[in-house]
Amino acid sequence: MNIPNALTVSRLAAIPLLMAVLLLRFPDHDQVAAALFIVFSLTDTLDGQIARRRGTVSDLGKFLDPLADKLFVLSVLIVLVQEGLVAAWVVVVIFSRELLITLLRSIAASKGRVIAAAPLGKTKTVMQMSAVTLLILQRPYPVVVPLTAVVVAVAVIFTIVSGIDYLVRFRDVLGIGDGGRQSDSSLRQSAAELGDLLRGGRLTVSVAESCTGGMLGSAFTDQPGSSAYFVGGVIAYANEVKTEQLGVPSELLSQHGAVSCEVATAMADGVRSRLGSDLAASITCIAGPDADGTSKPVGLTYIGIAGPDGTRCHDYVLGGDRWSNRREAAAKAIQLLVDETHRLVPAVKA
Repeated sequence: MNIPNALTVSRLAAIPLLMAVLLLRFPDHDQVAAALFIVFSLTDTLDGQIARRRGTVSDLGKFLDPLADKLFVLSVLIVLVQEGLVAAWVVVVIFSRELLITLLRSIAASKGRVIAAAPLGKTKTVMQMSAVTLLILQRPYPVVVPLTAVVVAVAVIFTIVSGIDYLVRFRDVLGIGDGGRQSDSSLRQSAAELGDLLRGGRLTVSVAESCTGGMLGSAFTDQPGSSAYFVGGVIAYANEVKTEQLGVPSELLSQHGAVSCEVATAMADGVRSRLGSDLAASITCIAGPDADGTSKPVGLTYIGIAGPDGTRCHDYVLGGDRWSNRREAAAKAIQLLVDETHRLVPAVKA
């Protein structure tokens, strides 16, 4: 139980206290309840910042944090319905959305995946917490009633929109299409087709991977006889490995960052040169769920393809979770290698 997870648990522990303060009648009890709600709501931001700063982000935290947010807000809303301070349908909408996303997370967990809070989900939580604070304060301060109605409406809209965003973003978890993401079997199939092309053209390939962590190389080695065309790969996750093993200039890393076209190009050039292959692919990306302390968007991906005629860099912004972004990056790298091989094979045969 690290500090971020302890802060998350504190929101759960605060629920009975907050409900009691709302229901008991003593001077300024609503103001006390609002103050407690705000204080414990701030732990939602604090626990994430501490976890990222200290490198203590965990699967437990990813699961527990959104669960604590839901229970914390819903328990207070239920009391406010009882007190006649908010319409019951608002709580029904919010509860339905939270139940749906909880089921989605449960299905993902059964498949070994953890769905962390998405950006719209975090915005939804902020809007809901703002709405709840105003709902508590409207009893002692009737002047805020019009503002409360507006904020509640906005919170409901964000609740619905963020729920739709989760379902679209992670629809592959429910087996509704692949959202442009390839499954393990289709990834291996694509790698097998590429292998046939490479073997036919007597070409070899190597890979340099950062965010995919060997996923691309594994797709090759899953194929029987892949040693005829797959030379090997380098998993260069740390910047020091990119520099020492692939020859990526440290100036490129400091100037452009590890996730950049310049670094992807240097990684592809480096692995092709050092392993002596005809073709090479590199992948560097921000897989998520966070942007690793940069201003670059989650899902930003650069793939370098190096060959006899030079190196090309391709950029994408992928829209899935960490698991699917990594898989889609590997799939796109294979497709780019297929395209490059098709371009080169006629020349080789000639």
